Amino acid sequence: MTEKQLVIMQLYPRDMNIYGDWGNVLTIKKRAEWHGYATKVIDYDPGDAFPQHVDIIIGGGGQDSGQIKIQDDLQAIAPKLKELADAGTPMLMICGLYQLFGRFFKTATGDIIPGIGIMDHETHAGPARLIGNIVTTNPIFGEIVGYENHSGQTFLGDTIEPLGRVQKGAGNNGQDDSEGAIYKNVIGTYMHGSLLPKNPAIADFLIEQAAVKKYGDFTPTVIDDRFAIEARKIAINRPR
Repeated sequence: MTEKQLVIMQLYPRDMNIYGDWGNVLTIKKRAEWHGYATKVIDYDPGDAFPQHVDIIIGGGGQDSGQIKIQDDLQAIAPKLKELADAGTPMLMICGLYQLFGRFFKTATGDIIPGIGIMDHETHAGPARLIGNIVTTNPIFGEIVGYENHSGQTFLGDTIEPLGRVQKGAGNNGQDDSEGAIYKNVIGTYMHGSLLPKNPAIADFLIEQAAVKKYGDFTPTVIDDRFAIEARKIAINRPR
């Protein structure tokens, strides 16, 4: 058995995990094991003690009510999350938590849910939901495929880059060609699906960054991704 372990924390699974985002945790766990690492998964919900050691953080989507439920706790742990993000800890935030990793989310009723400012963006509730299959491109990951379902419109600031450029779909706001955002090793995106089973390059990026940060190196295993490749082909060719 390997002596090397990666600790994966799922952020707010009770309130921010309604679009199949648990699949991202399962993918990270299994691929890390295939790459030769033992894994430990920790669920973190409001009021829990923040783990002393964590190597990868995964967060999911939720309704406005879910964001309201976790906002006070998120603000309380924001300094720790910022410290980890600035130190290069890999994170993946989907939809609702992607929004709250920015400056704020303004709801349809005009209420402001403050974000924690790790990422330079803001989100405003839009007049309609942006729903459907989406394909974007990234210079490192190539084509990224997923499914978006959000009414929030996110606008990136000047100090952050999008995760991808939209080839099919709406993306962050339906007005420019940006989708998601990336800050150091923190990735935010509106892609559900789950994202990582169809995009193993992103999963392996998160694992690699965690392993290098913790152990100083990463030697990948060659993984048979035939099913992921086929799933990607089908998803790319599906209508919007």
